[in-house]
Amino acid sequence: MIDVTIKLSRAGFNLDVSFSAGTGVTALFGPSGSGKSTILGAIAGLERPQQGLIRAGSEVFFDSDKGINLSPHHRNIGYVFQDAALFPHMSVARNLRYGSRNDSGFERIVALLGLQKLLERRPAKLSGGERQRVAIGRALLSNPRLVLMDEPLAALDTPRKQEILPYIESLNAEFQLPIIYVSHAVDEVARLADEVIVIEAGRIVSQGPPERALSPHESRFDRISILQGKAGAYDEVYGLTSLAHAAGAITIAARLEEGRDTKVVIRATDVTLASAAPQHLSMRTALQGHVAAIEVSSGPVAIVTVALAGGQMLAAAATRKAIDDLGLAQGSPVWCLIKAVSIDERWLNAT
Repeated sequence: MIDVTIKLSRAGFNLDVSFSAGTGVTALFGPSGSGKSTILGAIAGLERPQQGLIRAGSEVFFDSDKGINLSPHHRNIGYVFQDAALFPHMSVARNLRYGSRNDSGFERIVALLGLQKLLERRPAKLSGGERQRVAIGRALLSNPRLVLMDEPLAALDTPRKQEILPYIESLNAEFQLPIIYVSHAVDEVARLADEVIVIEAGRIVSQGPPERALSPHESRFDRISILQGKAGAYDEVYGLTSLAHAAGAITIAARLEEGRDTKVVIRATDVTLASAAPQHLSMRTALQGHVAAIEVSSGPVAIVTVALAGGQMLAAAATRKAIDDLGLAQGSPVWCLIKAVSIDERWLNAT
């Protein structure tokens, strides 16, 4: 367990947060400038708060009241930056072993991260995703008590992100290491995190599992919903997988392992509403529920929160005119239509 209480002020910015992170992946989520990276820096010993307490288990890293401030070296933390920060003159193998305290685990980490064929290369000969995998491996070989990741995918294009996400997903299960992951990308956070801490202007505004912290009611940055279902058999002919859900089958244009529980991240703008059971449509997913709330502003678009059968919530964006034409009000039965092609591999997380 990592306990963090920080108060830090600098020109034009005040950070005041307090939270605990368990053994899973804890994401610090929010817009640029909200204080996420400053929190990581304080945990690592690269930033010194004016006041606070930072503790990993029974060991105190920082305590302003007792005058404790361990140096970064003595905190034994693995740190993965946005820029992989590899030594350009060293091979992958030498980069991995730099600062290693766990050389006995070298082969295991190389295999886990798929680095076997890269060991003799230098960083200039690697793709962005390969460099980040090396950076993660180097952090793990320092035998850390926890790993901090500061937007490790921000500089990568979508294919490279898809390359590296499965490796990050496997780290916690393989090594049982707490990971604190910083990002302002909702798709990464929803896919990776066990716990999400939403930060805005130096304050925590929401905290909990992704489906709650990033829910339509609490997310201030993206209107998304997270649904969970069990993957059925893959349709080899059409390239589709169907997820079983209490509100109806969710069709995914991807291959998923049959029987796996899978999270699906759905944007409100990808949901179409119908006041009656739909027929003769190209959309494969129609989830049944009732209107739980309608958020109307002075603009043309409103957000409809639908309580689906089974208890999960789904947000849908619709014009105010469409809502009036459909006669939707709180309690109205409604069907939520979602294109299979709107849910691609960025929005999936097999748990």
